[in-house]
Amino acid sequence: MGHWICRLCSRVADSLMLLLVLALSCNPSTAATVSPSAPHIKASYSFGRTFLGLDKCNACIGTSICKKFFKEEIRFDTWLSSHLKLPPSYLLSYSGNYTDDAKSWRLVDITRLTSKYQHDRADKHICTSLLKTKTCSLERALRRTRRFQKWLRAKRLTPDLVQGLSSPMLRCPSQRLLDRIVRRYAEVPDAGSIYMDHLTDRDKLRLLYTLSVNSHPILLQIFPDVEGWPFPRYLGSCGRLVVSASTRPLRDFYDAAPEVAADLALQLLTVLRSMGTNDLNYFFYFTHVDAGTFGVFSNGHLFIRDASALGIIDREEGSQLPDDQQEYKDVFSCLTVDCQAALVSCNSIREKHSLVMVCQELLPKLLKGKFQQPVQEKIDSFLQHCADSLDDDQGVGEVVAKFADLLKPLRSCDSRFAYRYPDCKYSDKY
Repeated sequence: MGHWICRLCSRVADSLMLLLVLALSCNPSTAATVSPSAPHIKASYSFGRTFLGLDKCNACIGTSICKKFFKEEIRFDTWLSSHLKLPPSYLLSYSGNYTDDAKSWRLVDITRLTSKYQHDRADKHICTSLLKTKTCSLERALRRTRRFQKWLRAKRLTPDLVQGLSSPMLRCPSQRLLDRIVRRYAEVPDAGSIYMDHLTDRDKLRLLYTLSVNSHPILLQIFPDVEGWPFPRYLGSCGRLVVSASTRPLRDFYDAAPEVAADLALQLLTVLRSMGTNDLNYFFYFTHVDAGTFGVFSNGHLFIRDASALGIIDREEGSQLPDDQQEYKDVFSCLTVDCQAALVSCNSIREKHSLVMVCQELLPKLLKGKFQQPVQEKIDSFLQHCADSLDDDQGVGEVVAKFADLLKPLRSCDSRFAYRYPDCKYSDKY
């Protein structure tokens, strides 16, 4: 009898074990928990050289930050989703996350110098105009050009090497500005020299390509934020993507509270003033402004988010390229813009130039209907005068100072404005 009971208990135990195995096989998550030896499969991210633009190097911006991408120390926001897919390649900019220690992350902007459509069209134009084919090696084609051959022989970047390029920054070039570009070009080891001996042929092509397409990353490099210039920090490039510190475009603040709008308007005036008056005696001006030109950091500080439409006149040396040479055109002049586009004469730029555009395009959208009378009426009157009636440069500083005095009392002092808080509590400056 006892032997029979033992056999029955054994069969019951076997049945219970079988049921447990079947249950685990039907519930993979439970099985993974029970089995500590199950291998951990790490999700892999596939860029593809085409997405980054590495397949077009050395007709690209640079490679200084590529390792960050492939080590997953730069991640697109879409990577935080369950699908782990890259964003569409046709977008002009992406929001991303950046880390140096894999623990703390900060927001960055990942941008293209122009749309992928414009890039592709420009690539096709290079092949058809230089080699008479639909596809080609961009690097081989550009290396054969007269301009790049002059770059290869040059020891120093001189005005004749950049004549005819579409960038507003190079419309009125001085030797002092060009030396600064070479000395501070961040995609090569820093040599601190005005001579291009430390630039390889590859480096020269990348620099020329960047200046031809969009000078935004070069401006971020040669006028860094750590020296007080109103630009986001340049973190590096990979292929045709640029990584910089993240800002929210000004358009996001058009519906902001009155005290926030007043603060941003005052910062706009301050930035414009610094563009005309600075220790290096460079005069910065905009050829175009829109709601994405300026951006705001998380601490409330306003910066120039997009410097692609920013021109520079050297008040110390002046332009060293005569007007009749500025009209020189070649394939580098037309990489992303219409070669027939009218260019602004260096002698026609005035101090009021950028202020008038900001008064016409940005400040009304930021300040309209935000304040009680009679303050709102005074603001509207100033904006109307600024947009229509600034006839000479002598009165610009005085007009701006009066408007700044009107805006200062409208600001508040609290933690929303971390860039000046708590200093504003203890200083009459604010």
